[in-house]
Amino acid sequence: MKLRYFDHNATTPLCEAAKAAWISASEAHWLNPSSPYRSAAAVKVRYEAARESLARHFDVSSERVIFTSGATESNNAVIRYWARSLSSDACVGINPTEHPSVIEAAKALLGSRVVWLPLSKAGVVDMDTLRDHIESGTLAAVSVMAANNETGVIQPWQAIANLCAEAQIPYHCDAAQWVGKLPVEGLSACAYVTACGHKFGGPKGVGFMLSPESVVDFRLLDGGEQEAAHRAGTEDVAGVFAMSAALKNSRSGKTKLRDAFIEQIVQSIPGVELIGAGTDRLWNTVSMSMPRYQSVRWIRALEKAGFLLSAGSACSTGKTSISEVLLAMGVDAATAGRVLRISAGAETTAEDWQALTDAFLVTHKLLNEEADSMKSQVVSID
Repeated sequence: MKLRYFDHNATTPLCEAAKAAWISASEAHWLNPSSPYRSAAAVKVRYEAARESLARHFDVSSERVIFTSGATESNNAVIRYWARSLSSDACVGINPTEHPSVIEAAKALLGSRVVWLPLSKAGVVDMDTLRDHIESGTLAAVSVMAANNETGVIQPWQAIANLCAEAQIPYHCDAAQWVGKLPVEGLSACAYVTACGHKFGGPKGVGFMLSPESVVDFRLLDGGEQEAAHRAGTEDVAGVFAMSAALKNSRSGKTKLRDAFIEQIVQSIPGVELIGAGTDRLWNTVSMSMPRYQSVRWIRALEKAGFLLSAGSACSTGKTSISEVLLAMGVDAATAGRVLRISAGAETTAEDWQALTDAFLVTHKLLNEEADSMKSQVVSID
């Protein structure tokens, strides 16, 4: 049975360009680039060339690029740096639908210094309130993602970047779900940008961040002097080369395929509720609450039919609580417990989307028949 993958927001398959780059680097450029001999220096030159290539992609200086193990490490590092470097009474404005690597780090390191930014019903940060906070001097820094990993809701990050720049306060933008899906123009205006390779066809365990050139005491890990003394540890040459190749080969998909799927499902299954409706969302993402049955029943039934999708963030799997993202948006617990997340890739075809639609309709019928059968059995026993 062919498996159709609709969980790209969790991770993406390794693209051919990334695979080839990783194999080539592992075979020909495996030396430690920090070693003192010429062969290692040649690897270092190629490694720095990858940094310069990524810098050009974002239209920034290479000094701003720091290679990391991924967005989680980078997000933690930004919050940790603010907790250490800002004054003890300085507050940080944080979007309550951020990734757990921002939310949990903020709770642990900033505590009462966090100002949770209010949202619209669709999950978009209220710009008027944010502007008031900034203009009144309430906030010393801001962290708002580019696009949400669970709902696909796009935040007004360009406007936030401009607002923070005018006020001369740092703005952190977690762009893990943006980079590789949509154009990166404008991200250079953010003080801090974080992303990871496995969201756009690169390998897991490697990512990057953009930091301000003026911040010289920013350190993710202590130890050696790698990454211009920002992050200690032997450089992941193969991972960086593979990520760079994946970014060069990344592309956007088609919103119309997503919208056609939504239209058919909403028309065919009464009671479906679209999360984030009425606002801009990622072209690849659908978050919707299904009627009657819990998310896990849909996921298991659709997997048997050959489709892989999820209920939300993979980083929250294993938790028994309802999604913090949905609760922050005002979604009630019962509705949140029936939410499914479908996230496609640029290579997902119209045929794949239609096959998923057909599987949803068949699964809905089967779940109803199963529930009706169980109900009749209970009545018979009584």
